[in-house]
Amino acid sequence: LRLQQQYFLVACSIRDFVENVLPEDFDLHDLPERIIFQLNDTHPVIAVPELMRILVDEKKWDWDEAWAVTQKCFAYTCHTLLPEALEVWPVELLGRLLPRHLEIIYRINDDFLAEVAQRFPGDELRLRRMSIIAEHPERSVR
Repeated sequence: LRLQQQYFLVACSIRDFVENVLPEDFDLHDLPERIIFQLNDTHPVIAVPELMRILVDEKKWDWDEAWAVTQKCFAYTCHTLLPEALEVWPVELLGRLLPRHLEIIYRINDDFLAEVAQRFPGDELRLRRMSIIAEHPERSVR
């Protein structure tokens, strides 16, 4: 239920901004000049793959173009001190409720880990620690 609630709030907010707040002729490439979505804590981070989904699937942008804009459209602040308080979703649940978002998260994770591997060659432990997809004990998205 919590994932559904978060997705509903995020999807409605982003859709409303893109479809109703911006002028009809607004070039979404300029979106970071107009707005930065502030993500306070881990709960609303599903907004990142949601904006990617809109840009790639609906607006028909290529991945790199959409990712360049998306990265500039979000700021993140975490007020949670305890790791167990961070939002974590089982991969199975995310795949069942939001399969396209899970695909996008996997792609973001793959690209991110490729950058980490390039910067820290051979540091397998760092890759595991920094992965968005946690493999143990239960496979989840954090």
